[in-house]
Amino acid sequence: MAVCCDLEADINGEETFLLDKKIICSFSGRLSKLFGKSTGANRNKVIFNDFPGGAENFELISRFCYNKGEIDINPSNISLLYSAAEFMEMSKSVSGNCNLLEKTKKCIEELGYWTWPDLLVALKHCQEMQQVATSSGILEKCLDSIVGRLAITGEASPCASTSSPDSSGLRLSCDTRSTESLKNSFSRANWWFEDLSVLSPNLVEMLVKSMVSRKYNQVIISRFLLYYQKSKFFTASSDEKRQVLEIVIDGLYTLDPSCISCKSLFGVLRVVLNLNISKSSRNKLECMIGSQMDQATLDNLLIPSPYGTSCLYDVNLVLRFLKAFLREGGWRLSPTRMKKVASLMDLYIAEVAPDPFLRFSKFLALVVALPDSARDCWDELYHAIDVYLEVHAGLSEEEKLKICCALNYEKLSSDACVHLSQNAKFPSKSSVEALFSQQLKLKNLLQGTKNSKSDMDSPCKLNETRAKAKKGEGSEQIVLYSGRLDISGDNENLRAHLQGMQWRVIELEKLCKKMQAQMAKLMKSKTPTTHSTARSLPRLCS
Repeated sequence: MAVCCDLEADINGEETFLLDKKIICSFSGRLSKLFGKSTGANRNKVIFNDFPGGAENFELISRFCYNKGEIDINPSNISLLYSAAEFMEMSKSVSGNCNLLEKTKKCIEELGYWTWPDLLVALKHCQEMQQVATSSGILEKCLDSIVGRLAITGEASPCASTSSPDSSGLRLSCDTRSTESLKNSFSRANWWFEDLSVLSPNLVEMLVKSMVSRKYNQVIISRFLLYYQKSKFFTASSDEKRQVLEIVIDGLYTLDPSCISCKSLFGVLRVVLNLNISKSSRNKLECMIGSQMDQATLDNLLIPSPYGTSCLYDVNLVLRFLKAFLREGGWRLSPTRMKKVASLMDLYIAEVAPDPFLRFSKFLALVVALPDSARDCWDELYHAIDVYLEVHAGLSEEEKLKICCALNYEKLSSDACVHLSQNAKFPSKSSVEALFSQQLKLKNLLQGTKNSKSDMDSPCKLNETRAKAKKGEGSEQIVLYSGRLDISGDNENLRAHLQGMQWRVIELEKLCKKMQAQMAKLMKSKTPTTHSTARSLPRLCS
């Protein structure tokens, strides 16, 4: 049969095809409507500027037409053929029998029977023609099928065991050796990481969203994202690295915080520091780290300051972590978590305090960042402030007072209070407050021991104490004098305890007198305001 070439087709400016108009129009509704029943001898020309898949794909559908509707549809060409069939309107209503559009739709419906390698091939080709594959729905179905396979952890092999008898030429072969290999690797949760690491960042984003919606194990999702980031960085350019990092961070942010380790997040952060990622992604990463601040270490926080700044460490970044910790933690901020962060911050403040370029405002922000209840003891913070004041001797009295006002003198140990009262680097007001706080502690202790003595002098309390001593609880009683107690030989431990408490009270009285002498000496050397404050202090050991 003679074939004429009365149709010239220019495909996207890539290539020109000479075709038999009658044959092509018998399958394409678009061309059929364009040329109608024209049978003129003149050659017609059609120009397509947006043909899906370009000249290579147009050649495939031309072969389909010339082969009377027969073509090998496989994972590598199904998305392109489907898109071209839609573009050319190659439906059953045109040809009168099963056209290319129906054949490709049927193959897509049987996508659940495809082997794992076939799914990967189709996914890679969808990646190359993502816009086309997305509009046709093939990409979404392929991703859903992959996630479904991953969710079936008990599956022996990703290869399909059955297939439709009429699959329009779709090959569902399964290599025996590859099957055995996959069987052995199925026991590992990350067997699929390498297969899907070839996907583009956009496809990975879609994949993660599909996994999360299907409630896939989020710990494994987080591990895959971190694996993907590392695998892509070997050959990626700076722009590609930035895009990968943003997708990884955005994906991690959608997961439960408990599924991502703090160490892994700091690993991502150190990579981010060298790349100019979007502000949104950076904020998400800082929020994730901040919410796990209680799991961080001092080495994690010692991040060099950005280029162009004089400080040794990036204090602003740590302050943002703390802000995120207090904000994101919410009701989950147990006292234990808060105290862990406080201990970590004491170490960090001690580390940055010797930095001569650390501004007063930043140091003060670190000191007051956590609530007062976060610390049981303020000795470590006091020593850090002592170092900072020594290095920054040029601070004004007002600035020193602002820092010292952040101290909780009631939570300073006796040694720290005595040291502060004699510390010339601290303002005189702070010295007075430290001594006053220590005197209050001594007064309360002495008052408590006197109350205990009065209780022990009462016959009722005496009998109660004896009963507790028989039960082995006498060691917990605070007693000053044992003169009125009838202590038998069986209560030698109680006798020793009472004598020890007597000596302790004597030592406390001596310490109180010594502190009063220091107060008197301090009042002579301080300002009138200081004298007024000191004179108002109660005498505890008069």
